[in-house]
Amino acid sequence: MTEEAVVPPPRAAAPERPAPPPRAGGVVRPSRARSAFAGRRRFFPGPADREILWLYLLTRTAIWITVHCTGWLFPAAPRTRHAAPALAPFEQWDWGHYLHIAREGYFPGGGGPGLAGWDNREAFFPGFPLVLRAVHAVVPHWTAAGLLISFLAGAVAVVALARIARLYLPGTHADRRTVLFLLLSPCTIFLAAGYTEALFLALALPAWLAAQRRNWPLAAVLTALATTVRVSGLFLAAAIGLHFLLTARTHRDGRRLPWTVLPALPAVLYSWYLHAHTGDWMAWKHAQERGWHRAFHAPWEAWGNTWTGAFGDVQATGYAFMFQAELAAMLVGLLLLGLLVRQRRWPEAFYIGLSLWALGTSYWYMSIPRATLLWWPLWINLAAWSLRHPRFKGIYLSLACPLAAVFALTFLSGRWAG
Repeated sequence: MTEEAVVPPPRAAAPERPAPPPRAGGVVRPSRARSAFAGRRRFFPGPADREILWLYLLTRTAIWITVHCTGWLFPAAPRTRHAAPALAPFEQWDWGHYLHIAREGYFPGGGGPGLAGWDNREAFFPGFPLVLRAVHAVVPHWTAAGLLISFLAGAVAVVALARIARLYLPGTHADRRTVLFLLLSPCTIFLAAGYTEALFLALALPAWLAAQRRNWPLAAVLTALATTVRVSGLFLAAAIGLHFLLTARTHRDGRRLPWTVLPALPAVLYSWYLHAHTGDWMAWKHAQERGWHRAFHAPWEAWGNTWTGAFGDVQATGYAFMFQAELAAMLVGLLLLGLLVRQRRWPEAFYIGLSLWALGTSYWYMSIPRATLLWWPLWINLAAWSLRHPRFKGIYLSLACPLAAVFALTFLSGRWAG
């Protein structure tokens, strides 16, 4: 008896589905339509993002309570019977430079070095003043326009930060902790004031998020816009460029290489503009040296000069306290850099390292506590640490909240806040 191979009967062919009717403008394949919808949905806040925005609104309310109390308790004129105008506490220090640039430009009346109007304002990049001038066309009050920019930009920034935290720490609810640690950090007042930090983060964090998703054109465009706001955009561009080099070979993204040079264009154009008026290609850097002692010094010299300002009894107590804060912020930055190197997170380490080098090689440290707002790896690592050590959250809040109140009162009352 011969053994015959058993061949299963052929399956019945599945009935063909009718093709979808063509839409206006042509036929759209269902898979591509779903992909396009999913891509657009990323730009709109989901339920988790709305929780982040609610937390953001609560902390903004706390800041406005502080502003109201400061206007009554620390008026500009002593023994006055009237509180300062509602928005006056925000009209401090660098705000004056942004306001003058937005209203008059960098060289009013064709002014230049040594002429009327020369106040080192070219040390500030043009992105924020340009946005301020545009918003002022709708909001007549200059200070209100600046605050509106920071408020809306801050909302974008915290949502982007939360999404980055979800990429690094998925499924742990670390996004809310990350945002909470940022919004209650010592220098959080500068995210609410008419300063550049909120606008920079609103561009830089989505740029980093786009880079993590290998959307290099979007990352390059957003980084270029961030560079118009702060020179820190060049540090971000360097970090994204390194991330591109580390991932391009694996994902065959080499043809996207030209996008990595786009963020340098705003800095080149700004230098060209200043050169046309001053004859100096590095006029913005030299303005920082004249106005804020940012000429190059060795790192140990900068540390020593800052230490003398903090503990050498050569500064008034308010300035000495801020120099102490500068030293503490530098130590935090160095610890963060070491941790990122240990974690082999090279692009983030590159970003932090460039920031520390730029801030740590002046005559003395200045604005490093404010710069911590831009160190998103710090807030993500703090959130991760708090998940492993539950008591850390309470310790952080008990230390950060009083410092946040001190920095807010210092800035809003017109004192030097770094």
